[in-house]
Amino acid sequence: MKTIVNYINGEWKASSSGKFEAVRNPATGETLGEVTQSTKEEVDLAVQAAVAAQKLWRLVPAPERADVLYKVAHLLKERKEELARILTSEMGKVIAEARGEVQEAIDMAYYMAGEGRRLFGDTVPSELRDKFAMSIRVPVGVAGLITPWNFPIAIASWKSLPALVAGNAVVWKPATETPMIAAEFVKAYEDAGLPKGLVNLVHGSGSVVGSAIVDHPGIDLISFTGSNEVGKRINERAGALLKRTSLEMGGKNAVIVMDDADLELAVDGILWSAYGTSGQRCTACSRVIAHASVKEELERRLLERIARLKLGNGLDESVQVGPVINRASLERIDGYVRLGLEEGAKLLCGGRIAAESGPEEGHFYAPTLFTDVQPEMRIASEEIFGPVVSIISVHSLEDAVAINNAVAFGLSSSIFTRDINRAYRAMRDLDTGIVYVNAGTTGAEIHLPFGGTKGTGNGHRDSGVASLDVYTEWKSIYVDYSGKLQRAQIDNY
Repeated sequence: MKTIVNYINGEWKASSSGKFEAVRNPATGETLGEVTQSTKEEVDLAVQAAVAAQKLWRLVPAPERADVLYKVAHLLKERKEELARILTSEMGKVIAEARGEVQEAIDMAYYMAGEGRRLFGDTVPSELRDKFAMSIRVPVGVAGLITPWNFPIAIASWKSLPALVAGNAVVWKPATETPMIAAEFVKAYEDAGLPKGLVNLVHGSGSVVGSAIVDHPGIDLISFTGSNEVGKRINERAGALLKRTSLEMGGKNAVIVMDDADLELAVDGILWSAYGTSGQRCTACSRVIAHASVKEELERRLLERIARLKLGNGLDESVQVGPVINRASLERIDGYVRLGLEEGAKLLCGGRIAAESGPEEGHFYAPTLFTDVQPEMRIASEEIFGPVVSIISVHSLEDAVAINNAVAFGLSSSIFTRDINRAYRAMRDLDTGIVYVNAGTTGAEIHLPFGGTKGTGNGHRDSGVASLDVYTEWKSIYVDYSGKLQRAQIDNY
């Protein structure tokens, strides 16, 4: 059994609280280890280390900072299988998905290392003679990262890698459920030679450690991925402290299936988007908006394929659907299913806990499909975060787009159609940060921005070059070599 501790200023050490939480495999109930539960004092120590380290790190040339990230990428690549198995053991997603997630972190490390030579600013012509004008990116300072359990290394890579290449330091609170993969990620930074104090790992609860990170005056920005409820509280508090805040808070994503769609391809996309990671993705397909003329055939094909899905321990290569993270999630999902039945939706399959769940059993929920769902029903408008899909019938693309856009979230959407005109109208009109054509609602690539509109976030983006905007400030610089006072907007006209 492993004991997972903090990493502060280059040292691995348990919290002074002496408290630990068990880390369990959600597929088996097996106790994998224990993780230290930190106090505000550990957060303060981490921030002190980060502030001191960042003062030196910001002076290191960006290409030299990038060299460390390249080493991180190589180490993650060498350790990919080991990391994937750790991820599956403590989070539950099937091993193929875990390998894909680790690959995402590898890709992000290589990509952000490349940005060490592309932290571009602008040079522009001055409106005055003998004057030079330019803008450059400069680091914000210390970034507080709060990450979830469903993509514990991918999301951490989206946040920590751009922060570091831009010249910042990091204080990271991972989810309590997935501390083992977090520790392994930090070990890759350590083994790559990242100077101490630049990445600090502090385990603990959101109420103690998360709150301390948000409140700490030495932390300059907060990057959070998680629930809307928590994200709103963070935004209120950080806003009052005038801290930059980047929020990514979920979705209620839809796949639109038009009457001219390739139905077999649509079924593939829906199954992967809805039941991969047991529906525990912010990009998971939770709604299928189907044209009335193909709805029945689509349902028939979905039911046939759902019946063949194999549930079980994700370390088994033949398993397609793993467990949900814990008992509380099981109860929440089941509560929404009961609510859907009360609202009048028709249950086609699933709708039950697939195995008894307790401290020593797995947490499995049967892949669930509802039909005859109305857009205003709660199962069609609220994030469930589980393997539950609602089918809604429409008669036109315009109705489909309106229903897609009517929810409070705006992360990901998808349309299956062979009509190029419909595809482009959907690309224009779907009010989400990510749009897929003839693919499901999940599968973002690291070189494009990740995030959404409305209740999904507050306008910032993870991943891609856009993520650098979170972790840098713009500085405008003017060099006047005329030898005299020149007053812009006065002396030039």
